[in-house]
Amino acid sequence: MAIRTLYLDTEFTSLSIARELISLALVSADDAEFYVELLDGWSEDACSDFTQKTVLPQLDLDRYGVSRKEASPRLQAFLLQQGFVEIVGDALNWDWPLLLELLGSSGLPENVVGCREVDMAAHVGDADPEAPPHHALLDARLICRVASRGKDS
Repeated sequence: MAIRTLYLDTEFTSLSIARELISLALVSADDAEFYVELLDGWSEDACSDFTQKTVLPQLDLDRYGVSRKEASPRLQAFLLQQGFVEIVGDALNWDWPLLLELLGSSGLPENVVGCREVDMAAHVGDADPEAPPHHALLDARLICRVASRGKDS
């Protein structure tokens, strides 16, 4: 059974248990991508100063914005189209619950056979030109690049 790896990243309102999802991305090494920015379920008032200054200016809601109601079946369909998958992220304690929340009552598809976390800090430092830009799609692509390099070494 071949297992495809999808790399996950999210952006959310604040580093707190009450955080709300703003955007979510999944990418594979062979360029399959899923990316949404949510139009509802969060407010700018709930965002930390960091999120307001760093994350929100990078959003393109006209291009990528969808409602939660629309995002959930899109995410479910994307996952089902990928065959057997493992989801990899660099902050699963934060990102995994938000992925599950967006999937809603339909839950995680049966073809998702696992998840694991990679340590990006071991590969990307603050001075690194590839430091995460705090944009879910760009960060998921970076996790994919770094994790793929790690497999080759």
